[in-house]
Amino acid sequence: MKRLRSLPRWSHASGALLVGLASAMTLPSAQAQPAESPPATQPARPTSTQPTNTASGDAASGDAGTVTVPQVNVEQYTLSNGLTVLLSQDRSLPVVATEMLYLVGSGHERQGRTGFAHLFEHLMFQGSKHHDREYFEPFEPIGGSVNGTTNQDRTNYYQRVPSNYLELPIWMESDRLRSLLPALSQAKLDNQRDVVKNERRQRYEVEPYGMAWWYLGEALYPEGHPYRHSPIGSHEDLSAATLDDVREFFKQYYVPSNAVFSVVGDFDEDRVKSLISRYFEDIPAGERAPTPTATVPELRSEVHWTKQDDVELPRIYLAWHTPALFAPGDAELDLWSNVLSEGKSSRLFHPLVYEQKVAKDVFAFQVSQKLSSFYVIAATAAPGVDVDRLHTALRGAIDAALATPPSERELTRAKNAFKKDFFARIESAGSRASLLATYYLHTGQADYIAEDLGRYTSATASSVHEAARRYLQPGRHVRIDFVPGERSAPLQMLQPAADPSSAAQGDSR
Repeated sequence: MKRLRSLPRWSHASGALLVGLASAMTLPSAQAQPAESPPATQPARPTSTQPTNTASGDAASGDAGTVTVPQVNVEQYTLSNGLTVLLSQDRSLPVVATEMLYLVGSGHERQGRTGFAHLFEHLMFQGSKHHDREYFEPFEPIGGSVNGTTNQDRTNYYQRVPSNYLELPIWMESDRLRSLLPALSQAKLDNQRDVVKNERRQRYEVEPYGMAWWYLGEALYPEGHPYRHSPIGSHEDLSAATLDDVREFFKQYYVPSNAVFSVVGDFDEDRVKSLISRYFEDIPAGERAPTPTATVPELRSEVHWTKQDDVELPRIYLAWHTPALFAPGDAELDLWSNVLSEGKSSRLFHPLVYEQKVAKDVFAFQVSQKLSSFYVIAATAAPGVDVDRLHTALRGAIDAALATPPSERELTRAKNAFKKDFFARIESAGSRASLLATYYLHTGQADYIAEDLGRYTSATASSVHEAARRYLQPGRHVRIDFVPGERSAPLQMLQPAADPSSAAQGDSR
């Protein structure tokens, strides 16, 4: 499925570390270790039981109308200091995944301090008081993987380890929450600031079409809206960040009451609860940060910008405001994306790429976010096709697609594609840990699998068509053209509109 739960996820520059289990080390037992030292766990025999029954065969690949809800156990509870804990036991493989999600993303940043959430993600891997070294080091010899990502709504940190090393990620997460600031230094800040700036250059400024996400945010959202700027931030704001700024950011957002800790996989329930209580419960609670609020932007006319770029072929991005994640219409637009651009026979790909041969590729997806979402359709021109000809053909194909609801075959294909991806996420310990934390972030309820699945399985051809026609109206969208030329040339606002992102308290469309 062409599905984005958020804007592009900015991963820690070092990437996930994954090495062979053959290098696993046998270390002293953790029982005699004080909390100030990283736990060292004896490798134990993996627990082997029957796999968790997550879905029937029909649900994963059969008729889109018949679905067995995955049997996934989820326990949600809260420590005395406000830390929300999510547990989901699955002993099908000797693996445990943990995820710490903090309720802070780029949408929480104030003007003049863009990029802080992502910058802080990097700093969280630079060591804490009792482990003042690279966070990744203890995970390398045991075959663990570690990473973090930042988007508009949250920052998450995750670990995947053999189940007999469960105590390690729990202690490591608790120690950087408890004592990151004593190990934070100007040298670390300067180093990671340079890393983030270089990441911005590589992913935005040098990458062909890379500034598209930046421009989309500025064109779709008015000044001061939490989603106007990208998580990567600006060079100017990153340069202005001081050590005191970073410390205050940590104190405000990195507290137990503003966090969710998810554990999924092969573990003993009593032991994991004991470890979580032991390492986390005495950390001061702090206060939960308020969720950013914003009116729902509404475009009343087309916003048309053009940017020269160091590219061989023109590309057009079209974007519309759409319902927030889990709101009515969100799932329907996700399914509509499949109808438009998944497969050679899809409604945009077939006429533009195969019949008219005006496009090299075309894609559509719903970018789902907490406050509001947006929908993107983009097409890259075929060699010899200019941007105006591409736009005329693209607009015509979109109008033709909107004229009729999806057929039974199209809708079944879209639902089956969703289910295949959905059940794969449920079966993976790491993906499930992230999914449960995401459910909690957006709904307050981690056990939301049946409801999420039901949004898609209950969608009809009529409801999908209605959502597409309601939200993807012509003339109420952003259009950004990338054309071959000098990258240094200024952005041209050909049709900025008098009020390009006027706000409305509700969705009046």
